[in-house]
Amino acid sequence: MKFFEVLAHEGEEVLEKIAPALDQVVRTNSINFTLWALLLMGILTVISILLKQKSEGIKYLLFGGFIVVAMVNTIYLSGSTIYLNQKSQTGGPVHWHADFEIWNCNQKVEVKDPEGFSNKVGSEVVHEHNDERIHIEGVIIDDHDASLGHFFDSLGGQLHKDHLAIPTENGLLELENGQICNGQKGLIQVFVYTTEGNNFSQNKIDDPENYIIASQLQVPPGDCIIIEFDTEKEKTEKLCSQYQVKIEKGELHGN
Repeated sequence: MKFFEVLAHEGEEVLEKIAPALDQVVRTNSINFTLWALLLMGILTVISILLKQKSEGIKYLLFGGFIVVAMVNTIYLSGSTIYLNQKSQTGGPVHWHADFEIWNCNQKVEVKDPEGFSNKVGSEVVHEHNDERIHIEGVIIDDHDASLGHFFDSLGGQLHKDHLAIPTENGLLELENGQICNGQKGLIQVFVYTTEGNNFSQNKIDDPENYIIASQLQVPPGDCIIIEFDTEKEKTEKLCSQYQVKIEKGELHGN
């Protein structure tokens, strides 16, 4: 379920709130539960220090309190991990990557940088580290978690066939089919380079929002995704840097 705050008109930004995914809810609850456990242990420690002259009964009560808090917290953390793994499409955490580039009328677009102490833009599971790479690191509850559309949602943007919203350092950049690009009507187009052995090929994606990235750790063989707003074309001349490096080394060849 999605909640929309503002629609963009004449420079206004689109702010889209997405209901937290199951893994995010469980992770947040686990952190909160652990913080409460630490607080209770701190209270028990203070009580233990203040009650210098403790009876045997009080000693056993305090000791039992420590044991119960520690055990309950451990059981909850273990149980939530097992639950997530059981609900996961992959039976546990994954670590997948895909490289991407965004181009607006032949001008490269950079996604906004991480803020504060964070080293990522997006969620814990789906994010970018200011490296033009999609990182999927954690539990995948359903296929959509690994989709290109979900990645843009996580960044605070959008990707549809006819609409593209990209959070940048200068605000939200919005592009729509039919807007003028270099004097002609432009289209949002997505091209994906994939590999098979030492060969790679390029395909134009009809439904980019629901495209699921390849389950690969390294790029290549992980996908190279080129997102372009430009006049209509069947292929792109753009190529991700890691693919280019492999080609120059003679380790990758085009079909």
